[in-house]
Amino acid sequence: MGEFTLIDEIRWRCAVARADVVLGIGDDAAILSPPAGAQLAISMDTLVAGIHFPLSTMPFDIGWKALAVNLSDLAAMGAEPAWATLALTLPDADAAWLAGFCDGFAALAQPQRLALVGGDTTRGPLSITVTVHGFVPAGAALRRDGARQGDRIFVSGYPGDAAAGLTSLLAAALLRAPAQDDLDYLMQRLNRPTPRIELGLALRGLASAAIDISDGLRQDLGHIAARSGVAATVHAAQLPQSPALARVGDAAQRLHWQLAGGDDYELCFCVPQAAVAAVQGLASVLGLALTEIGAIEAGNGVRVVGPGGEEIPLQRGGWEHFAA
Repeated sequence: MGEFTLIDEIRWRCAVARADVVLGIGDDAAILSPPAGAQLAISMDTLVAGIHFPLSTMPFDIGWKALAVNLSDLAAMGAEPAWATLALTLPDADAAWLAGFCDGFAALAQPQRLALVGGDTTRGPLSITVTVHGFVPAGAALRRDGARQGDRIFVSGYPGDAAAGLTSLLAAALLRAPAQDDLDYLMQRLNRPTPRIELGLALRGLASAAIDISDGLRQDLGHIAARSGVAATVHAAQLPQSPALARVGDAAQRLHWQLAGGDDYELCFCVPQAAVAAVQGLASVLGLALTEIGAIEAGNGVRVVGPGGEEIPLQRGGWEHFAA
């Protein structure tokens, strides 16, 4: 398969029609028409084989996750997805691998009406870079720097599931042997995370600050605290735990996965006390667990406390490239 055949394969497998795409794949650049009164939210992530996913990962899952991690950033900004570009570096032009990858990418893009409008292909070690563009009404974007003392901290879904799935894949000896249904669920959370787009849109005008959890709950919440000039206290006993997670590892392992495991792509967000009831209503409307886990306070940093208010000492807070 040559380069131009490869590009044609990507184009038709990932096709999504949008009226605001004046000119898509096939020219030197895309021509796009943003809606009047909207601001453009743009995010980019790179996934590298052996760093962000095991070499044994199925191509469908790689395609899904490459897009999901980017859409999660748009969700954290309260932005509606619109367009994407894809830079794909492949060791070989393997038709079967490419078909699986594109099918995974499209399975997530099509329900979001996200159009692939351009990109690049080259030969080399496997890596994928996706850039996504979304719309948000002017001045309505969710940000990291708006948390205020007294705000309540919430998290969506069940942080820790993906890290438990990765541990079961790479270091199974550390776990009690999970039931196959539990293992399947944890691997699904690792390989096919669900970007919380609908939640992000619903939090506009409600949340004071938000972030997606990619590097671990504690570390990412720390970004909100730092940007907002406040401290955050998390109550370990209030952290949500999926039934599958409750059946693997021990209590210390589970807490580490929940706080520092990363790869969750859930949303952590803060709301004023007056908005707590509205968040609880959102949980019912969206059919999504939204759990209050702590509060914003004066000071700096993130503390995790036990039932008696004692601070729990933790290992390193989360994933960080180039860390010593």
